[in-house]
Amino acid sequence: MKKIGLLIAALFVVSGVFIDSNKLLYPPLPIDSLTPKEAIQKLNASPFDLVALSNDKKATWYLAAISARGIQKVDEDIQQMMANEGWAFLEKEGSGLFFEKNGERSIVTTEMWTKQYVLVQIQK
Repeated sequence: MKKIGLLIAALFVVSGVFIDSNKLLYPPLPIDSLTPKEAIQKLNASPFDLVALSNDKKATWYLAAISARGIQKVDEDIQQMMANEGWAFLEKEGSGLFFEKNGERSIVTTEMWTKQYVLVQIQK
């Protein structure tokens, strides 16, 4: 009976290590071109705080890691990135950051993907 219990415990441990190492616990991404594991690897390999994941006709998606400063750091990084492209920050409402350039408005939304990562969507 002890052998069966040990075998079951060993199977749980092996399954847990497999799931964690393959990042199967992450929720799906709103884009089809990358798996969650590939997105995280792309962010970890990059020297930047925001990493582009997808660029299509409707929006550009980015991934950012939550630092000790939380979402405020991500918001600052977004504002800096948009300022580099000539957009002026107007305001933040909820998870949306509003920018303006030459009479046009752009909305950047953030979404907590996991406890450690934030998805950023810049609408076109």
